Amino acid sequence: MQQRYDAVVVGSGPNGLAAAITLQQAGLSVLLVEGKDTIGGGLRSAELTLPGFVHDVCSAIHPMTAISPFFRTLPLAQHGLAFVYPEVAAAHPFEDGTAAVLKNSMAATALSLGADADIYRKLMEPLVRDFPQLAPEILGPLHLPRHPLLLARFGLDAVSSAASLAKRFQEPKTRAFWAGMAAHAIQPLSNLTSAAIGLVLLAAGHTKGWPVPVGGSVAIARALADYFVSLGGEIVTDFYVQKLDQLPDARAILLDVTPRQLLRIAGDRFSTLYKWQLRRFRYGMGVFKIDWALDGPIPFTAAACREAGTIHLGNTFEEIAAGEQAAYKGFHSERPFVLLAQQSLFDTSRAPDGRQVAWAYCHVPHGSEADMTDIIEKQVERFAPGFRDRILARHTMNTREMEAYNPNYIGGDINGGIIDATQLFTRPVLRWSPYTTSAKGIYICSSSTPPGGGVHGMCGHHAAKRALRDVFGGASPLPYNR
Repeated sequence: MQQRYDAVVVGSGPNGLAAAITLQQAGLSVLLVEGKDTIGGGLRSAELTLPGFVHDVCSAIHPMTAISPFFRTLPLAQHGLAFVYPEVAAAHPFEDGTAAVLKNSMAATALSLGADADIYRKLMEPLVRDFPQLAPEILGPLHLPRHPLLLARFGLDAVSSAASLAKRFQEPKTRAFWAGMAAHAIQPLSNLTSAAIGLVLLAAGHTKGWPVPVGGSVAIARALADYFVSLGGEIVTDFYVQKLDQLPDARAILLDVTPRQLLRIAGDRFSTLYKWQLRRFRYGMGVFKIDWALDGPIPFTAAACREAGTIHLGNTFEEIAAGEQAAYKGFHSERPFVLLAQQSLFDTSRAPDGRQVAWAYCHVPHGSEADMTDIIEKQVERFAPGFRDRILARHTMNTREMEAYNPNYIGGDINGGIIDATQLFTRPVLRWSPYTTSAKGIYICSSSTPPGGGVHGMCGHHAAKRALRDVFGGASPLPYNR
């Protein structure tokens, strides 16, 4: 390890890797340190159940990666990364055996929505048309927009609640389909801004798709790390940072951590006001997660679900909204919204011949230690009779275990803090640049900054761009330079 670097990045999740790459692209000397013995943060895969069954420990399906302005510029295919795009990106089954589907084709998706087909097209066609220009605007902090009219049009829908937007649809099944998309916001569907993530995920499905990385989500981390090293970057693992004085000298330090860890690591460097603001940061609901090793595909009644990478289980808008509200208020729903992924249907490297893996979670109260295994499996069985008979083994993680695995998942919150109306523009505090701290040369680059959770790397990229302007005289990384 060198005695001095231009920059040190703490944490090798997708945002830490993105920050390190952005700085290294500018010709700086960069050290990336990781507390665990392997890189990746939420981008890790492992044999959690049985030998030969590869499970994604945290993130699984990657629509945000597909639309990320940062990712699209990187030559990651040259570093071993390949994606498979399921024809059915997501499916939402109903108790009558039918399903609504999200496909790349707008027409095919609209067709599955019956009488709401035209309403759906009217909502989504302008967004999909404009999305290549909008993505850089949406996936970043507040700024002077390059496309103000396009952003304003999106914002009118995005700042509304998912419940309010659902009223545009006539069919209960369309409202349920929409609820499954909006529930990725991990907050009550009655909250303002809860519509935003649903709109973005639908647009991603129609512009790119919801891809599955071949070999597991860890393949994304490995490709990013390999590219970083190819540029001259250095990575050190098993280096758990408790205080900044453990790090070698550097002109800039970027931390891929949430406010709680930031206070612990660097609080003695910060102003009283900044520390007060960090302590007021709010975390959201947690997740309870299950991975299964299966002796065959999940026997969904709806045929479309047997062809989908992602399944949203919740049946109706009202059921999903009630489950999300309950978890937010500190209660456990008997019929929670369940997000399920079937990676091995499309990536055969994940399981032995004839076998399958599946991944699922539901939202639970922050810090919950409840075992939701039976409740989640009942939800799957409800739409796939005989599912439990196919389980060979399972692995579960409650919110405390999620946090122990990845310290950024405070109380099981995988989003780096709730992104509701009060924190949408103040993550992690109210500052002109959300990536700067009150200490010169110290930056936060985690999902607790804009644009928030998801494997897109934009939090790290924007934080690194800020450090380049502040500390290094505006040196510009290539090739993406917003």
